[in-house]
Amino acid sequence: MLNVIILGITSFLTDVSSEMVYPLIPLYLTSVLGASPAIVGLIEGLAESTASILRVFSGYWSDRLQQRKSLTIAGYTASVVGKVFLYLSTTWPLVLVARLADRFGKGIRTAPRDALIADSADVVRRGSAFGLHRALDTAGASLGVILAYFFFVYLHDNYTGIFLISIIPAVLGVVVLFFVRERIARTASSNTAARGNGQQAGSPRAPTAPWWRNLGARWQELDRRLKLFLIIVFVFALGNSSNQFLLLRAQNLGFSDATVILLYLVYNVIYGVASWPAGRLSDRVGRKALLVLGYFTYGIVYVGFAIATPLQLWGLFATYGLYNAFTEGVEKAFISDIAPYDLRATLMGLHATFVGFGILPASILAGFLWDAFGPPVTFYFGGAMGALAAVALALLI
Repeated sequence: MLNVIILGITSFLTDVSSEMVYPLIPLYLTSVLGASPAIVGLIEGLAESTASILRVFSGYWSDRLQQRKSLTIAGYTASVVGKVFLYLSTTWPLVLVARLADRFGKGIRTAPRDALIADSADVVRRGSAFGLHRALDTAGASLGVILAYFFFVYLHDNYTGIFLISIIPAVLGVVVLFFVRERIARTASSNTAARGNGQQAGSPRAPTAPWWRNLGARWQELDRRLKLFLIIVFVFALGNSSNQFLLLRAQNLGFSDATVILLYLVYNVIYGVASWPAGRLSDRVGRKALLVLGYFTYGIVYVGFAIATPLQLWGLFATYGLYNAFTEGVEKAFISDIAPYDLRATLMGLHATFVGFGILPASILAGFLWDAFGPPVTFYFGGAMGALAAVALALLI
């Protein structure tokens, strides 16, 4: 578990950096640079889709080269560069460049990092390992939001000053990552244990050809549960627009910029506190139960955002944290349980790519619905897609 802890510390420091700036970006775009919600949706859709689509290629190269660590370091370094561009931004196109650089780094690092976690954990503790990583990651996010609020007040709404300070923990996160020890080979007993738990395992061999060649035939070879899950994830992603629309909704209902940051802190604290217990619970009761509950929770929360009073937003942000705890790490554990070992990073990346194919139209559509019909319609649509995904997962897998 030492690798899991080290990777968790890296994610902790990186999320301190990222969450110092993330809740400020939609406020900076709309309040300082004069961008519309549609522009916010375009920027976030392009950025998050870039991250998601790159993960399958990063995962493939991680499997092919049998290298997790080097790609992970490269990805975290690219995110440092993104923070520098954000500090230099004076127009919304420069913010777009900054977000693309940051999410490019996330796309490069996520699949090999998650494969490192899976490689480093016993099969019967994999949900716990991903949950622990998410807990450390989200603890960093919570601290980052606290620092964002402190500096926002102390520096008197100085956005660029906070952007500059955020570079420091991002650099430290890259430094810590060099202490990770690569673990590619698996013992025969580990593979036997995996099969004994009803999971697929294979010898640690690199794929001989890119996964996306002969894509139709390779898709047919996948476990039926995995294929259905990826389709459901894509459908859900069509309604899962950027979290920045939640922050804009809070601003829309009359919250000050500083209080919007505190609302985001509530979300991160609940997310962080619940992630590890949720991962451990999935080891005992199964991944599917937690995921169905998570998707239903998402649907309820989004409908709530459509009709909420300002006071109710505090509870909705907290409940949204539970949704992420029930799904973020558990989805990855679910895929690593089913995927063959030699394609584990590739398929974890493919999962993120399916998300990416949905999140770009989702964020653009959310911005369009907001501008054309008002905020409630944006959230009604997201709520309906969350409920649809929960029902599909419950009935089909």
